[in-house]
Amino acid sequence: MTPIRVVIADDHPVFRFGMRALLGAIPDTEVVGEVTNGEEAVALVTRVQPDVVLMDITMPGMGGIEATRRIRETHPEVRVLIVTMLEDDSVFAAMRAGARGYIVKGAEPAEILRAIRAIAEGEAIFSPGIAERVIHYFVVPPVGLADPHREGAAPLFPELTEREREVLALIAQGLTNSAIAERLVLSPKTVRNYITQVFSKLQVADRAQAIIRARDAGLR
Repeated sequence: MTPIRVVIADDHPVFRFGMRALLGAIPDTEVVGEVTNGEEAVALVTRVQPDVVLMDITMPGMGGIEATRRIRETHPEVRVLIVTMLEDDSVFAAMRAGARGYIVKGAEPAEILRAIRAIAEGEAIFSPGIAERVIHYFVVPPVGLADPHREGAAPLFPELTEREREVLALIAQGLTNSAIAERLVLSPKTVRNYITQVFSKLQVADRAQAIIRARDAGLR
């Protein structure tokens, strides 16, 4: 098995040491470099071409959000996992920049490893508290937005079928394809087809962008 190649971008040496020790003890992950700010992260990604970057948000000089945006623009195949102390709306800025996951420092090692493996496989993943915030923005309409359940109200995302809207809602909750299939009692292939249709109709490239598209449409 080829290990997942990881870059650690964080200005806290204790955190970098802990991550290096954790990932070094697991056969399917390999730390290929570590840096202390965004400029170094962008340069290192260009040099070593990792699979995943563990990115802090607040660092000296260029922060993690801008570094994520630049990495996304120049190396779209590299997945960025935000690992930060911030458990707030910065998750949306990170997603707009192209991050594929967002977890908080202090998470259990098993959760961090699961997140790295998930985004390496193309999934999007969030810590439980962050997932609740994303779900809240997704399902609670802002003041003045027509209630989609009120008689005569136009449904949100009218271009989607009812089933596709169900799939989009579950994507926003961070569920994997297999979990969506189980929840909706569908085959994994059928779920993949629905997700392809949702992405196509919303003109997005991945799960993170789908959630952002939903929020931009007024879902909060």
